[in-house]
Amino acid sequence: MSFRTRLLVLILAVALIGLTPAPARADVTPMPTGTDVDYQLGGAVHRPAHVGILVRDRRARPAPERYNICYVNGFQTQPEQRRFWRQRWNLVLKHDGRPVVDENWGEWLLDIGTPAKRRRLAAIVGRWTDRCGADGFDAVEFDNLDSFTRSRGELSRADALAFARLLIRRGHRAGLAVAQKNLAGYDGTRIGFDLAIVESCARYRECGRYVRHFGDQVVMVEYRRVDFRRACAGFGETHPVVLRDLALRPAYRPQYC
Repeated sequence: MSFRTRLLVLILAVALIGLTPAPARADVTPMPTGTDVDYQLGGAVHRPAHVGILVRDRRARPAPERYNICYVNGFQTQPEQRRFWRQRWNLVLKHDGRPVVDENWGEWLLDIGTPAKRRRLAAIVGRWTDRCGADGFDAVEFDNLDSFTRSRGELSRADALAFARLLIRRGHRAGLAVAQKNLAGYDGTRIGFDLAIVESCARYRECGRYVRHFGDQVVMVEYRRVDFRRACAGFGETHPVVLRDLALRPAYRPQYC
């Protein structure tokens, strides 16, 4: 083999390493089918037995005999945690010197734009993830894979996927299934996501794109009645769909297909 051929083989091998997906997942529990879901980020409340899947904030307790998904802000901040992130100000994304905000939720985006910052953020988010596993959750959702689309050009899809790989590894190491949150059309199974939690997919005609990649492992959350009806008509027989209020108030009565 000539030197030129050996060099080409080496370059190809390095390129393939860069495309290697996250390691094979740990022994995680898949999401059950044939049951309903509630999205309880505003506060944990009791639901009837037919609601077998619950998504709760990482600081809440999982419910016995349900499939519990731990909600973790992985790509954006929680509004009430601004003091925490001001103490780590260089990890908050800036545009022209000002924090980049997801206007829909009033959350700052985290700066995942360099490998060093991704590692530092993964250490912080990883500790929260480990706690989810220790508390008895079955899965974790990292909000939101599509945050880069609201970064005013400061972040790229490649940044988001590189960071997601770190979080997936940490989630699997904690014994948790890991959910892709939003970003329709991207097949997150390629990098190790086990399920998907998607918002307003019926509104934007995106539900089928997630189902194509994740099969029955998709949770659908809708915030408008018309979209909820559309999601139920198309996917209610095979997937958990819930109608929630945008404020996610504990007193709100969710509806199921």
